[in-house]
Amino acid sequence: MKKSLVMLFILACTFYMIPSAVSAAPSAKAYEENIYDILVDRFNNGGQVLSEQVDLKDPKAYHGGDLKGIIEKLDDLQSLGFTMLSLSPIMANAPGAYEGYQPVDFKKLEKQFGSMNDLKKLVKEAHKRKMKIMLEFPPSYVSKESNLYKSPDKQDWFKGGTSSSTIKKAPWLENTVVINQDNPDAAAYLMASADFWIDQAGIDGLKIVAADQASHRFLHAFTDHVKQTKPGLILAASTLSGHDAKLIRDQQFDLVENDTVHQAVANTFLKPDQPVSRIYDTWEKSQNKGGLVFVDDKFSKRYTEAFAENGRNTMTVWKLALTYLYTAPGVPIIYQGTEIPMLGKDYPDNQHLVDFNAGDSDMKEFFTRISSLRSQFPALRHGDFSMVGSDNGMSVFKRTYKDETVYIAINNDSESRAVTIDGEDSGGRLRGLLGDNLVGEKNDQYKIGLARETAEVYVIESDKGLNWGFILPIVIIFLAFFICSDRAEHETEKAQRRRGCLINLEL
Repeated sequence: MKKSLVMLFILACTFYMIPSAVSAAPSAKAYEENIYDILVDRFNNGGQVLSEQVDLKDPKAYHGGDLKGIIEKLDDLQSLGFTMLSLSPIMANAPGAYEGYQPVDFKKLEKQFGSMNDLKKLVKEAHKRKMKIMLEFPPSYVSKESNLYKSPDKQDWFKGGTSSSTIKKAPWLENTVVINQDNPDAAAYLMASADFWIDQAGIDGLKIVAADQASHRFLHAFTDHVKQTKPGLILAASTLSGHDAKLIRDQQFDLVENDTVHQAVANTFLKPDQPVSRIYDTWEKSQNKGGLVFVDDKFSKRYTEAFAENGRNTMTVWKLALTYLYTAPGVPIIYQGTEIPMLGKDYPDNQHLVDFNAGDSDMKEFFTRISSLRSQFPALRHGDFSMVGSDNGMSVFKRTYKDETVYIAINNDSESRAVTIDGEDSGGRLRGLLGDNLVGEKNDQYKIGLARETAEVYVIESDKGLNWGFILPIVIIFLAFFICSDRAEHETEKAQRRRGCLINLEL
């Protein structure tokens, strides 16, 4: 152990003496994922014994979510098409710091969430389902309650308190101090901590929290070290400022939160008649042409709450927003409870335990549909992206990859709209995969018409018949979803009858 720490210290010193280090190139495999974002304490209680820290009436106290609760929901999350789960920080935190961003020990699991065996089981069960586990890792801050901060011989590990502007965006950081990542000892400790979670639990990814607040030289050292420790590990990054240009330019991460596109998507679908083309214009000007794309997150008002205030229909808006997120460049990361969908105003009202009993079957069905399309067509994950036409609130996008072409039409207008685009294959037609719409070719053009506030995804097929090679796998997925849903409802009814019988017996 001492030898490993010495080697890490030497590595850290080496990087801090080198003016510029070359980090590993991002992996295209990261774009295969559909990510579900979990706030562990507010997800699901799978049987963890409630402690004095748990108070369901206090919005800023622990509410009892744990790792066992995530294991219980793996099948449900898999059925919605998620391939990776991103967990909020699970290392030991300051008392009451349920969100995980006030670490006291980077190499110890927070007992409120369970044991290391629970984490290992979660990873194992996820892998059985061909799902991955990513952990959020906050290397820039430590709780004032931490023994690291209180240690007299480690005072040069820290740079003082968190800035007021940062606290305004993340109020839970008020009781933290900033780690001096340019100190080789502190850097070596953080690298060893990352190694601990990779080695002990076999996780598949790390999401660096507030990467924009970290020392850039440290990030080079850290990302290179982690990539060498476990080649293929997915490295993602979140930001507090939304400024990701430097992170993108240096290509240190596989995925960086695309806050610019996030704002464009959220603002566009808040109201009808907002041009979808605005999202494309924002994307085109952004340096982050991929990254993590999202519309709902654990730091702001729930998106359902936001657009409901404008009188918009829940299913209508989510179909529009999810169609964009799952078909445009980047990797969709969906905040827990979106599939319900959950309401909630600003922090901490946006962080309730997920009410699984309130689930909307239509929402779940759409998640299954749109995720299966993204998985079925490589063009939706890796293809070139262009806007081929617009008509007021409606836009049509095109994604091409090798010999595959997919069109995405989104109409956010309060009226029906139509966009005419150039045809590609003579004698072909477009088949819609969400609503089974057909668009024939005329004079080497396709005229795509959509009813108000709807979306469709099209593939090119021959007029001679259906392209079952594309369509059959999707149909099978849909049928499997309905069968599983029926079975789940049947099992629930049986369980309820059993409980009723037990109650009668007790009476």
